[in-house]
Amino acid sequence: MITVIGETVADAFVSTSPSGPGVLDLRVRPGGGPANTAVALGRLGAPTAFAGRIPRGPLGDLLRRHLTGSGVDLTRAVTAKEEPTLAVASIDGHGNAVYSFYATGTADFQWTEAELGHAVPAEATCLHAGSLALALEPGGPLIERLLVRRRPGTTVSIDPNIRPGIVPVERYRSLLPAWSSVADVLKLSDDDLGHLMPGVSPGAACDAWHADGVRLVVVTLGSRGAYASLDGERVTVPASPVIPVDTVGAGDAFTAGLLYRLHTAGVLHGRLTGLDTDLLTRALTFAADVAAETCRQRGADPPRLADLPA
Repeated sequence: MITVIGETVADAFVSTSPSGPGVLDLRVRPGGGPANTAVALGRLGAPTAFAGRIPRGPLGDLLRRHLTGSGVDLTRAVTAKEEPTLAVASIDGHGNAVYSFYATGTADFQWTEAELGHAVPAEATCLHAGSLALALEPGGPLIERLLVRRRPGTTVSIDPNIRPGIVPVERYRSLLPAWSSVADVLKLSDDDLGHLMPGVSPGAACDAWHADGVRLVVVTLGSRGAYASLDGERVTVPASPVIPVDTVGAGDAFTAGLLYRLHTAGVLHGRLTGLDTDLLTRALTFAADVAAETCRQRGADPPRLADLPA
């Protein structure tokens, strides 16, 4: 089982056609980077559990229906008393979302050690974490320690998914060495790389993270595809051609596609034993297809396996 640890977010998209003067119309959709990845994994058919703190109320109900309807196991998820995390989003002319987050004291980040230990099943062969839940206190340090404890028998995947409007970039930089010391898979975007190591090439960044112990580093490059390094062996794949409706959730879907293909190939356990560059190239190409199909939909709405090109 792949277990995803992190936040669910209610994404409130600003309507481009308000219903009247002085009105801001919002359409709320389920979101949150880790939740998006869990949904995409579940829809592809991977056995997936989500370890999150999901609030009560209508927004929490929306998030639960979205996850369970996508085949994600919420058996161990926490029903939280705190308020949900909200992101108000507008889409720019290139299909990219611009977010304003309301996350202070919200449910996603208030983990206790007992809650987290119960939420993550012992039989998980892969733990995927990242985004705000790994960067914000009090929950972030608890998740980090859990990844360290579980690493001996579990593949650890981390996506920093940097949100500089909430967490200062300097904090991400201070946290990254601990994350790269525990991660087997480190996936990030070219924007993330620019924040973390400004002016550093993907190749040089990969070498630094390999020295920390990361076996597989993947940098997504938007319309230019993806760059990856497996123990220093480089792989590049093009992006799948698409005219995007928007790009919301595309990076999360890419991560899910990559983990799914590594899972079906039987290498998603321990230290990725059996992974080579041929298999990695196929996995990255599949992940690019999953991301492209997500871009065809409004909001974070990843495809099911049957929706993908043969």
